[in-house]
Amino acid sequence: MATIRARKKADGTVSYTAQIRLKKKGVIVYQEAQTFARKQAAQAWAKRRETELAEPGAIERAKRQGLTVRHMIERYLLEAEKARPLGESKRRTLGAIQRSPLGDVVDSDISQKVLVDYALWRMSPEGGEVKPQTAGNDLAHLGSVMSLARAAWGYEVNALAMKDARLVLKQFGYNMRSRERDRRPTLAELDLVLEHFFEMLQRRPTVIHMPKVVAFAIYSTRRMDEIARIRWQDLDEHRQAVKVRDMKNPGQKIGNDVWCHLPDEAWQIVQSMPKECDVIFPYNTDSIGTAWARACRLMGIDGLHFHDLRHEGVSRLFEMDWDIPRVASVSGHRDWNSMRRYTHLRGRGDRYKDWPWLELIVKSQVSLGGRVVNKGA
Repeated sequence: MATIRARKKADGTVSYTAQIRLKKKGVIVYQEAQTFARKQAAQAWAKRRETELAEPGAIERAKRQGLTVRHMIERYLLEAEKARPLGESKRRTLGAIQRSPLGDVVDSDISQKVLVDYALWRMSPEGGEVKPQTAGNDLAHLGSVMSLARAAWGYEVNALAMKDARLVLKQFGYNMRSRERDRRPTLAELDLVLEHFFEMLQRRPTVIHMPKVVAFAIYSTRRMDEIARIRWQDLDEHRQAVKVRDMKNPGQKIGNDVWCHLPDEAWQIVQSMPKECDVIFPYNTDSIGTAWARACRLMGIDGLHFHDLRHEGVSRLFEMDWDIPRVASVSGHRDWNSMRRYTHLRGRGDRYKDWPWLELIVKSQVSLGGRVVNKGA
């Protein structure tokens, strides 16, 4: 039975503390207390909690110490990386959530209100004053973590919390869906970043050969993580094609291997890489992303993402009058709707015809330094 004790406070008001103690063979196995301003409220709470605690397994659940969002994400990053490398953007976003106030929230306390408050905080000056689409991206990445944590590891996560949070934010007038980007690099911007990268290579020949990575991203239309995974054994010399392992796809990721044609320029860049490693471009995606972001910042280039190079590559092929099936044979897209968001044409023809950087990039020597490993080791 619960006991209710009245306590007079310094301001003269009275509070009521309801305390529940459950014993088994004379030993207290569980206790819980709540304080209320009214006695009736304390009595109602005690009656409700006693009924709830009488259910099978209720005491064990009540005694359970919640696991925080921080631990949930930590486990997700560890387990997901075993299956396939996560994109740099997703890992960076989840890391930021871990360090935010949301990282301290325990799984059973994740409600639609908690998620809405986090999104509103992210859009405030204190949280970075991000756009609604960025806050929505945070929720999307966290949603994948919550789904796996609930289904695979038994975390006490409300299955409807994320859906309800998005509904509330929509009712508040926030469009959390990512907008289609139409950003493409200009040739002048590429001149700036490539000049920067070649200067870096002159000072330190063993740094990432970003000129080859950048040019290959444009000509092959490959994503950053795909570039870093390509092995020499993934090339088909006869078809001039590459097997893109675990290509990103909403319905299937792991095991979604797709053969993609490499245009002549991309093939030249691949063949210019030293065959000293199993991987053609033996560089870490975090390092590639950091190098790209630093170059854009130093050169005063605003809002240009590495992924925009894929956008540039796909749009370039359409500007060259390639039809949809032929472009898809390079990009790996399965349908026009997915490809359409990458296509923003700027005239006709190949603006990379006689691009002076290509010959320089192909002929440039690569020093892998400590990245060299024995093939097959």
